[in-house]
Amino acid sequence: MKRNFDIDNFINKLQTNCKLTEVKEYQAGEVITTFLIRRNQFCILLEGEAQLITYDKEGNKKILYYYKKNDIFGEALFKIYMDRELFVLAKKKCKILIYPYDTAEKCNEICTYHIEVLRTLPDLILHNIAEQNFRILLLTHKSVRDKLLTYFHALSTENNNKSFIIPFSLTDLSDYLIIDRSAMMRELKKLQDEKIIKKEKNKITLLK
Repeated sequence: MKRNFDIDNFINKLQTNCKLTEVKEYQAGEVITTFLIRRNQFCILLEGEAQLITYDKEGNKKILYYYKKNDIFGEALFKIYMDRELFVLAKKKCKILIYPYDTAEKCNEICTYHIEVLRTLPDLILHNIAEQNFRILLLTHKSVRDKLLTYFHALSTENNNKSFIIPFSLTDLSDYLIIDRSAMMRELKKLQDEKIIKKEKNKITLLK
């Protein structure tokens, strides 16, 4: 989803002007942060891919959100509503910018950029809300087909192209859409047989 402000410029200025920011790297499979502990910070994904995941009582993985470059996440942006652990997992090697926004007074030097951070936060949060609203809309669809096609059309719009790469393995895609993998694979085959989509590994082309 496109933003209405220059996120790259904001990140560059934040790193350059604010002494509070910290950049950390995580390898694929490492936990970036957990959401059980309340920390008033936000993180921006500078490089790589990450997922917000949890497990149900049966041990089944649920992918709640998928994060890509320049996406924002953090405990302060996600209301904790259950006792099961939520955590952000690096899907690929990640570089993360961390900003503890409620400790500005601890800056070692006078940092006037905090004012601009506060001005930009609404844009960051509104983008986050828009992403969450799409996720809610996606999961309101009851059928496997509707979930797949809604997600595919969103990726097509985001990439401005009928052809795009699914940013998941097929197993992760079924976890993200909260559908049975076998049922998803059957539906993908039907969509291909009906010439609605063309599938080449993780590349999808919308034909209708």
